[in-house]
Amino acid sequence: MSDQIKHECGIALIRLRKPMEYYHLKYGTWMYGLNKLYLLMEKQHNRGQDGAGVASIKLNTTPGTNYIHRVRSIDGMPIKDVFDQIREGIKKTQDKNEDRISDPFWAKDNIPFASELYMGHLRYGTFGKNKIENVHPVMRQSNWKSRNLVLAGNFNLTNVDELFNILINLGQHPKDFSDTVTILENVGHFLDEENQALFNLFKSRGFSKKEISEKIELGIDLQNVLKESSKKWDGGYSIVGMLGHGDAFVMRDPAGIRPAFYYYDDEIVVVASERAVIQTVMNVPFDSVSPVKPGYALIVKKSGEVSEKLVKEPVEQKSCSFEHIYFSRGSDKLIYRERKKLGELVVPDILKAIDNDLDNSVFSYIPNTAETAFYGMVGAIETEISKRKKKALIEHRDNLTEEIIDQILSHKPRIEKIAVKDAKLRTFISKDEGRDDLVEHIYDVTYGTINKGVDNMVVIDDSIVRGTTLKKSILRILDRLEPKKIIVVSSSPQIRYPDCYGIDMAKLNDFIAFRAAIELLKETGRENIINEVYKKCIAQRNLPKEEIVNHVTEIYKPFTAEEISKKISQMLKPADSKADVEIIYQTIENLHVACPNDKGDWYFTGDYPTPGGNKVVNNSFINFIEGRSVRAY
Repeated sequence: MSDQIKHECGIALIRLRKPMEYYHLKYGTWMYGLNKLYLLMEKQHNRGQDGAGVASIKLNTTPGTNYIHRVRSIDGMPIKDVFDQIREGIKKTQDKNEDRISDPFWAKDNIPFASELYMGHLRYGTFGKNKIENVHPVMRQSNWKSRNLVLAGNFNLTNVDELFNILINLGQHPKDFSDTVTILENVGHFLDEENQALFNLFKSRGFSKKEISEKIELGIDLQNVLKESSKKWDGGYSIVGMLGHGDAFVMRDPAGIRPAFYYYDDEIVVVASERAVIQTVMNVPFDSVSPVKPGYALIVKKSGEVSEKLVKEPVEQKSCSFEHIYFSRGSDKLIYRERKKLGELVVPDILKAIDNDLDNSVFSYIPNTAETAFYGMVGAIETEISKRKKKALIEHRDNLTEEIIDQILSHKPRIEKIAVKDAKLRTFISKDEGRDDLVEHIYDVTYGTINKGVDNMVVIDDSIVRGTTLKKSILRILDRLEPKKIIVVSSSPQIRYPDCYGIDMAKLNDFIAFRAAIELLKETGRENIINEVYKKCIAQRNLPKEEIVNHVTEIYKPFTAEEISKKISQMLKPADSKADVEIIYQTIENLHVACPNDKGDWYFTGDYPTPGGNKVVNNSFINFIEGRSVRAY
C-alpha cells in the first residue's frame, strides 16, 4: 500500500510436548522451543513493528521458584531487542556457570525462559498509543498457579464500553479503558469463578487445600471459561492464553475475521497468525497446518493433550480479505495465487483505459507489496498479446514472410521498474514545515523508461485508501517522466467504510472514496442525502448495537463505482500534472472470484459481520458531520 495503514498484530505459541532433555539430546540444545519462537516471530515481523513481547511458563516447578517470565519492548527493532534481553539473561548465567549451562535440568531450574510453554506477540499500535504497558503479553497474577493468566492477541472489540460496565457491575475496578484490559479481566473473572467452583467441590469431598490446588489444575474446563467470557464480545479476535500451571489456548472469533493457524505432532504444538510461517519454521507441508475453526478454541492441557472445542456458535465466515490482499506474507500458496488473480482480473479495465494500445504502454508496480498482483496483471497482458499474435498470423497466413513473422512475434509487454522508494528519506520526514516538499521525494523514478508524450504508464498498487501519497508524491514524481497518461490500478476495491476489527482505518473522512462520494452529492445537488443520513444516524445513536442499521451506504447509492473512480481521479490529479490521470479499482465481484473463501469485505461494502460494525460506522459518520476527528469506537 502506498498509503500506510497499520497491519494486523501477530501471535505465536509454542508448547513442547516432551521433557526439555529430549530436545537437548535430539536437537543439541534445550533452547529448541525458544529458537522456534524466535523464528515464528521474525517470520511475522511484517505484522508488528511498534512492539514485541515474549512470555514463558515452566511446568512442574517447586514452590518459591519463579516460573513465569516476560519481556516486552517498544525499541525501534523490538523483536531483536526482546531476544537480546533473553539472551543477555542466559549469558549472565553462563558467565557464572559455564560448565552447567548446557544441562537442561539445571537450565530449567536456574535460567529464565528455559521453559516448555512460550507465547510471542508482535504489535502494531493504533490511535497513537505506543507505551510499554500497551504491549502484549499482558498478565493477571496470583499465588495460585491456576489463577495466573497470560494473554496476547490480534483483536479489536467494538463494544468495550458495554463490557467495561459489566466489569464494574461485577465489582471490579479496571485500571484502563481498553479492549486489552477488558478481555484480560473478563477472562480472568471467569477463570476465578471456575477455580472457586472446583475449590468448593473438592473441599466438600474432604481434600486438603494442597490437594485441591493440584486437582483444580487437572480439572479446569477452559472451554467453559472461554464460553462464559466471550458471550458479549463483539469484534474480531485471535487470542492466545496461558494459565500458570501449564494449560494454553488459542481462540478465534465466530466469523473467522482474524486468522490463526496451528500444527502439532508428538514433539510440539505451534500456533501463528499465518500458515506459511508455520510451514517454513517447522518445514512441514501445506496440509499439515490447519486454521483454528471460527468460534472454536484450540486447547492444550498441561498434560500435552490437544483438542479443538466450540466456544461460540460460528456464523457466516467473513475472514478479513485484507489479509489476502496485503497483510499476510505472500509465501502462502493460496495467498500467492489469490494476489496474482487480483492482478489478472483488472486487465480488461486496464485495456479500456489505454484504448487497447499495448505497444505504447509501460507496466510497473508501486509499492513492492504489489509485486505479486503485478505478476498476475502481466500474465493476463501476455495472454492478450498471444491472442493478438495468433490473430495476426492467421490474417497474414497467405503472405507470411520471415520479416512479418519476426514483427508479429516481437510484441511483448513493456515492463519497467519505474519507481523505487527511498526508505531512509521516509524515516526522516516529520510533520514539520516543508513536509510536503519532502514527501514528494519518497520515491525516485527511473529516467529513460518512457517515450515522452506517447506512452501510457500503468502502475498497480495493493489498495488506494486515502490517496495522500499518490497525490503528494507518486503522481508528481511519475509525471516527471512525461507520459501521455498515468493509470494507477488498485488490486482491491474502493475502501468506503471504517474497519473496527483491527486495521487502523476508523475515520470516514480518511477515505478518498468517501470524500469523492460527498463531492459528487454536492455537485449533483443531492446534499440533502448527507443531511438525511446524519439524521438517521442521530436517531439510532442510543439504540442497542443489534438494532442499528448502516445508513451510510446511502451516500454511495446514487453513483456507480466507475463514477466514483472518475471523481477520485480528478481529486488526486496534482494541479500541475501534464499527464492525464485515471484511477482504476478492482470490482467487489472480482474480489470474491479471486478470494472465494475469504468473504470479509465490510470496508468495501458496509456489510459488517457483527452488529458492532454498524454502530461504529454510525458513530463515524456523526463524527464526520460534527467535525470531530476522533475514534468511532
